[in-house]
Amino acid sequence: MKKLPLFDTHAHVDVEDFDADREELLRAIGETMAGIIDPGCDIPSSKMALRLAHQYPFVWAAVGIHPEEIGHSSLEDLDQIEAWCADPRVVAIGEIGLDYYNDEHSPHGLQQEFLIRQLDLARKTGLPVIIHDRESHEDVLRIIREEGKDVRGVLHCFSGDWAMAEEALALGWYLGFGGTSTFKNDRGVRAILARVPEERILFETDSPYMAPVPHRGKRNNPLYTAIVAERAAELRGTTPEKIMESSTNNAKKLFFRLKTR
Repeated sequence: MKKLPLFDTHAHVDVEDFDADREELLRAIGETMAGIIDPGCDIPSSKMALRLAHQYPFVWAAVGIHPEEIGHSSLEDLDQIEAWCADPRVVAIGEIGLDYYNDEHSPHGLQQEFLIRQLDLARKTGLPVIIHDRESHEDVLRIIREEGKDVRGVLHCFSGDWAMAEEALALGWYLGFGGTSTFKNDRGVRAILARVPEERILFETDSPYMAPVPHRGKRNNPLYTAIVAERAAELRGTTPEKIMESSTNNAKKLFFRLKTR
């Protein structure tokens, strides 16, 4: 198989959806891609992501508390997250952020406290962050603007409008695009992907969720990053190879600036 200059910056290969064929899938990823980042969502998943990162040289880990997981997490868990940040296989704090759609067990105020605390941790450790933002655009931007000074990061699975994109870009952030950018009914995301400077684009799958067309509705996996890149190239009038290489270089700039392979 041909190895592509392709990096999936957001793939939850630690979850049980991959238990049956994880080793086989990761072998294929190692043969065809530059690498992936597996972001944890709580203590157990962060631990698993880090274990996989130590097991496979092309897998890197992010550690953090996702807003949907706050209901069974505590602020004391951030001590463990901080300890893991010293591990050379950890390249980011994430997946963190705000989610006002699935908020039954995660009050908005508590979500914001967790986010701010983890932004503080990013500033302290020098690591970038991976931000989850669902129906919370205004507060995410405000917190990044007010509490995220000197913090680098990516707005994962970007779903905001162009005004939000412009402000995030002006603050030095990257935008992550995955399966939704291949959905014909998601014209907003596609229009933004067409306009974002190439040097700020990251590709991701959010595996096992949100598989791109033509696999929509099925289990996603990091190998489908190639489909996302190919569709983006069509949209932007460039070649898949060029945009793959650019997005991989962007990933290296953001996640490995303070790290060495």
